[in-house]
Formats: sequence, C-alpha cells, structure tokens
Amino acid sequence: MRGGNGTAVTEFVLLGFSGYGSLRGPLFWGVLLVYLVTLLGNSLIILLTLADAALHSPMYFFLRHFSGLEMLYTTTVVPRMLADLLSSCPTILPASCFTQLYFFSLFGIAECGLLTAMAYDRYAAICRPLHYSTLMNPGACVCLVGACYLMGVITGTTHSILIFTLPFHGTNTIHHFLCDILPVLRLASASTFWGEVGNLAITIAFILTPFSLIIVSYACILVTILGVATFQGRRRVFSTCSSHLFVVMLFFGTGTIAYMRLGAGSSQAEDQILALFYTVVTPMFNPFVYTLRNKEVTGAMRRLVKKYLWSP
Repeated sequence: MRGGNGTAVTEFVLLGFSGYGSLRGPLFWGVLLVYLVTLLGNSLIILLTLADAALHSPMYFFLRHFSGLEMLYTTTVVPRMLADLLSSCPTILPASCFTQLYFFSLFGIAECGLLTAMAYDRYAAICRPLHYSTLMNPGACVCLVGACYLMGVITGTTHSILIFTLPFHGTNTIHHFLCDILPVLRLASASTFWGEVGNLAITIAFILTPFSLIIVSYACILVTILGVATFQGRRRVFSTCSSHLFVVMLFFGTGTIAYMRLGAGSSQAEDQILALFYTVVTPMFNPFVYTLRNKEVTGAMRRLVKKYLWSP
C-alpha cells in the first residue's frame, strides 16, 4: 500500500514496463530467449574449463568464476522481470527489494574485481612471462577470487544498509523494473545525501579503481606488444587478450554511465534502457566473445564434442 505521512510503505510497485502495452508480450519472449542463451552459454564455458585439461590455467579459472557470476547476476533480475511482464500490477515487498539490491550489487562488483584479476593475469603472462608461474600460482588465484567476492559482499551490504535505513513514507511507485540504487533512493522521504555519497564512494572504489587498474595493465601490455619485432608476433600476443578487453569495455562502459549519474533528475527512461542492457544483454555476450574469438576454447569444444558425441 501507499504510505501516508506517518505510515511506512509496506510494498513497492514496479512500473518499469507499465507503458509498453502490447509490446510486453514480445518483450517477455525476447528477454526469456536471451536469458536462456545466457544460462546455456555460460554453463558451456564452465563445463569446458572444468573438463578440458588445456583450459586448467589461471585465465580460465577466472573465466569460470566470471561465467558463474554472469548467471547469478542476471538471475537476480530476469525471473522477477519475466513475472512482472505478465502481471497487471507488479509489486515487491521491501524485504524482497532489499534482497534483490543486495545480491545485484554483490555479483556486479565481484564481476568488476574478476575482470581486473583477468587483466592482471594477462599483464603477468605478457609483460613478466618468466615470473608468471610464481605470480599466478594456485594460491594467489584463489586469494584474488576471494577478494573479488569480499568486495561484492562489502558493496552489497553498504548499499543495502545506506538505502533501506532511510524512511519510506510517501509514494511507493518505483519507475523501474528492478530495485536498483537510484530508483529506490528517489522514493526516500528523508535526505538521500549519504546514500548518494555512499553510491559515489562505492563507484570510485570498486568500479572506477578496478577500471583504472585494467587500463594501466593494458598500457603496459601495449608497450610490450609494440616491442615485438614482427606484425604477426604482435597480432598473436594481442589476440590472447582481445576477448577480455571487449568484455571489459562493454561491462565497465554501461556500469560507469549508469552509476555516475547521481542526481534524482536523471532520465528514468535512460535508467531503464541502460539497466536492460547491462542486466540482460551484456551477460549474453560473454560466451560468444570467449568461444568465437578464442582458439583454445573452440578447440576444447571440438575435443569435447568428438569425445562424447562422435566417438565410436
């Protein structure tokens, strides 16, 4: 119900797709198709990196965790979105909204950390090849992945507490299809200053800082590549990190644009378009990028198919 002047809001109404009318049906099937492709594609990457010994390297260890996070990240949003597309008045309890925001932040920031770890892995492999086995030993890889999940837990906890300790006594209508940070902040009936400061601090610490570290890593990689004598040699070295670079630009590009727009006056339509892109579309690209552009993964796929489907 809508909260009065002294009554706390007991449920939120998600109006993200309320104005789409007859387009809600096609949108439902389109989102469902993309979601299934995302689950199948990322599951395939996890299977390949576990089953093929040639992919038991630090880079594919990180990629396996990244694929798992992609599935968890989009699953925090898409099933609920699909149900709301079929509902005439989609509502969500504050506790469910809190849970969605918590895990959405956790998995998203953990992905930022993993992309940074993957960039460091490429830096160590290309710029410091003689020390690679020492720098990227199994213990170091596990610690890096653990740090990524810890970053996610800290972010999810901070965001959720800063936002849901605010009072909600006015309107209960969220002009979005998920409980994201800015749309929920707009409903608070008290000052959102500390919520916006917390959002900015998290953005700088766990989005812009990892992105900066990735840029530094690739600057060092570029210097090393330019030192390779032949064009074919440069192309071969760059091909080992081109897939990761594409995913980085896609992921951090949409995330930075979305979360650096702090003001409550930012366009709600832009919020929804960006959120639809980075929650539904972007996770689908990961399997295609790492299978179509990666010879090691495509080779592992052929070996797996030959072993289990074409074996006599």
